[in-house]
Order: sequence, then C-alpha cells, then structure tokens
Amino acid sequence: MLSEWSIECGVDDPVLVVPWSDPSDPTRHFIDLRENPDDLDWLEEVAQHPPLLHALRALNAPRSPVFTAKCDVWPLTPDEIEPLLLELDLIPEDAPVGIASYIDLIWRERSVFVSFHQHEQLLHRITRLATPLDLPYVALECTLRPALVDLTGPQEGFAITLYLKALGHDETAAEEHWASALSEVSALLRSRSFPTP
Repeated sequence: MLSEWSIECGVDDPVLVVPWSDPSDPTRHFIDLRENPDDLDWLEEVAQHPPLLHALRALNAPRSPVFTAKCDVWPLTPDEIEPLLLELDLIPEDAPVGIASYIDLIWRERSVFVSFHQHEQLLHRITRLATPLDLPYVALECTLRPALVDLTGPQEGFAITLYLKALGHDETAAEEHWASALSEVSALLRSRSFPTP
C-alpha cells in the first residue's frame, strides 16, 4: 500500500471541532459512537457502505486507542483518478474507477491528544506499518490537523485524518480494494503497536 503523511497545522488550515454540526443540514452532526454505538444505524454513509460500519465499530470500541469524529465516502472523479494511477504505478485500463473515504481520528489518551511530537511519531508508525500491506490498488494518506474537543470541557490538541483511495477495473473491484484496506488499517490501529487507554 502506498502510505504517506502530511501536516496541516498552519494558521489558515481548518481546525477539527468536536462536537460539530452542519448548519445546512441539521441531521448531520457529531455522534459519539463510544457512548452510543447503536447510532451507527443513523449514519447514511454506513447504510451505503457496510465496510465503514465495521471500521467505525472497531475504531470506537472500548479497547481502541482512538475515537472517530467525522467520516465520508465518495466516488473518485477522473481528475482524481489520473494522478492516483501514476502514484500507484497502475495502467489506466486496469483501474479506471475509484472510491475514497476519510475518517477523522482523535486519540483518547489526553497526553497523546495534546502532543504534536507524539502525533508525529504516530504518523511515522501508521505509515510504516501500512506500507507492507499487500494492497497495490490503494493509497493511504494521514493528515495531522489541529483539533478542539469539548465533550467534558474544552481541550486543544490534534487529530489525524485517514484518507483511503482505492482503484479497480469496475465499481465492485474498487469497493473491494477499499473495504480490504479499511479493515486492515482499522486492525492495525487496534494492534499492540498502539497502546490502549
């Protein structure tokens, strides 16, 4: 798997705010899946993409070191597919269709949440462990960004956004590659390489 990471913590970069709500759509808002795992049923993305259900359930489970704040899934456009083909060194005819997703992750351990240095180490570890995965049609990008979490009192720290982009010879193949990657990366984050709270 192609695995990269980047940092978007400049003054003009967006901040992840939790809890959040979409002013244009009141049905879209933060759901704390740690406290309310049954609320997964209300997520439109989960109904359309069952592999996301399994990933969100795993990432928000009691022994997970993270919890999720936001997610989305979308089909890749031709303009997004073209550079990805080059990055993955694939032939256009073999992979003309693509799917992508993101999941915003927040580390549960407060000492990790507030530490830029520890997040840098996490980014190195995630991409190092993901690179050997046998997923040639998938790219993982981890982006570090500032976060403001106010669930039991305001706290400033950092979040990691996991972007997964997968290609395939048709929609079914692309979704299968994406689903495999989502499962592998979720398992990786819950492995012994990452301490649980």
